Amino acid sequence: MALLVPSHDEFAIRLRGVTKIYESGTRALGPIDLDIRQGEFVSLLGASGCGKSTALRLIAGLAAPTAGAIKVPARASRQGIGFVFQEPTLMPWTTVGENVRLPLKLARLADAESTRRVAEALAQVGLADFADAYPRELSGGMKMRVSLARALVTSPDVLLLDEPFAALDEITRLRLNNDLLALWRKLGKTIVFVTHSVYESVYLSQRVVVMTSRPGRVHGECRIDAPEPRDEAFRTSMAYARHCRDVSQALMQATEAEVPA
Repeated sequence: MALLVPSHDEFAIRLRGVTKIYESGTRALGPIDLDIRQGEFVSLLGASGCGKSTALRLIAGLAAPTAGAIKVPARASRQGIGFVFQEPTLMPWTTVGENVRLPLKLARLADAESTRRVAEALAQVGLADFADAYPRELSGGMKMRVSLARALVTSPDVLLLDEPFAALDEITRLRLNNDLLALWRKLGKTIVFVTHSVYESVYLSQRVVVMTSRPGRVHGECRIDAPEPRDEAFRTSMAYARHCRDVSQALMQATEAEVPA
């Protein structure tokens, strides 16, 4: 399957000299420079606490940088960015359909259009028959699918995912990796995916951005050149093993760079 590759000047996200220092004085991030093109799938990879999630929240506009500039054209629209958190954060007292509908209610979308979009989003994540179920009736993987549907229901241009599969079992995680790639190919979204898994980042991404320990900075990038669509044959290929080795080495170097001599 051929992917549409945007020209180099079509950037969905640009960070220049971005830093984040909390009121406590903790320097969490930066300075960091980062460009992400429209339609690109990029993973931010680094050790726990390196500022990956902080970077994602700054891109989303959920927090403000201490210094530097962030340009995300999708922010101009309320529906421009979808965010999937580490936990599903579903409302337990209402149905799957109403959980997915929440962003549309906040946007005051008409009921008929809202119902159509909810049904479409649930179908996209394989939960078309679960609109009337409650979160307590779902498995962990299904709850995360609901969270993904809620992020997709506004048809965002940019999708940000903060370690969404980290707490799931390996089989469910692999299945959701495949489903996420299928959605990316079909919908053409710009995706930024935060993970601390080398194997996950290599399988999913066109480009892996390796970050140093706190304060997080870009140590280097690894481009994952692999034929599309990726599948289990890629997971067991020599090319996949080589990419994993290269990314692992870059991650080790990024970590060691922060160890005092």
